[in-house]
Amino acid sequence: MGNKGLNINLLSPIRSPIRSPPERARPPISNNKIMQNFGDKLSNRIKELNNPTVVGLDPRLDKIPSFIKKAAIKKYKGENLEAVAASIFVFNTGIVDAIADIVPAVKPQIAFYEQYGHAGFLAYEQTIKYAQEKGMIVIGDAKRNDISSTAEAYANGHLGLVDVFGKPTPVIGADALTVTPYLGSDGITPFTKVCKEHGKGIFVLVRTSNPSADELQGQPIGDHLLDEEVATLVEGWGRDLIGESGYSSVGAVVGATYPEEAASLRQLMPNQIFLVPGYGAQGGGAQDVKPCFHENGTGAIVNSSRDIIFAYLKDPRWREEEFNQAAREAALRMKEELNRLFE
Repeated sequence: MGNKGLNINLLSPIRSPIRSPPERARPPISNNKIMQNFGDKLSNRIKELNNPTVVGLDPRLDKIPSFIKKAAIKKYKGENLEAVAASIFVFNTGIVDAIADIVPAVKPQIAFYEQYGHAGFLAYEQTIKYAQEKGMIVIGDAKRNDISSTAEAYANGHLGLVDVFGKPTPVIGADALTVTPYLGSDGITPFTKVCKEHGKGIFVLVRTSNPSADELQGQPIGDHLLDEEVATLVEGWGRDLIGESGYSSVGAVVGATYPEEAASLRQLMPNQIFLVPGYGAQGGGAQDVKPCFHENGTGAIVNSSRDIIFAYLKDPRWREEEFNQAAREAALRMKEELNRLFE
């Protein structure tokens, strides 16, 4: 299986009989053309929709409905990478169309796209553009960073502008990006610079949701833990990027699977929006994520991926052509669960 060349036009996708929910009036969204602090932009959108959730767009080919894959294989004349990319993109557009009026943000995890090479990466880029056109905030989950000059390239490529023969040009154009902190401040400064200049955001890994996180993040340093040391740095990195909402464009990734640690980290990072993975399929529940919020119910956005985008596989009443309606119902259920925390 392979490609003979980049010959994919995903923005003119294959026609497939996706059953879309009926049109609904959408709440007003912020004008992306106006430079706005990312912390304000995300906080305002969460408030507008009364929904502190983000849906992870983590497509798995074996779970994408067969009718989408068959149409892609037919269009691209075989089981090739172009057909994979088209299947991913059509699936993603179905999910986005179903949730754009109720969910403030999506989070495509880049690994599920990069594994298919340039065809998959194109699907990632086009997914970002499509979601933004529908009014959604897009958090690129790429966990990038390196030394300062390389970090600058990552920051410019994913969030800012790239020099294209003397013309500053947006390329990937996500609204925010997950980054790793373990190269220190010279690996973070290029990202905060882009955040300030272009109204973008970053979420720095502080306490991840995976079982082995304690091997590093939970190690003691004097009288505190490594993740608490990182939290102190993150608070400092974001101090000059706090918006009118009281939240910084520099946020933090804090997993739902460590609620006791989350409570401590919330105290250390009062102005950070927490991006909270681990809800649902990874074992975190509504009560587990509550410490990530402030007492007024603000300051966090909770991610769910598989439980929403593949909800149609878990309930026999849904046909595969209704995968997006199943996703919408699951997203509404998650919204209700989280909102009950602060009633």
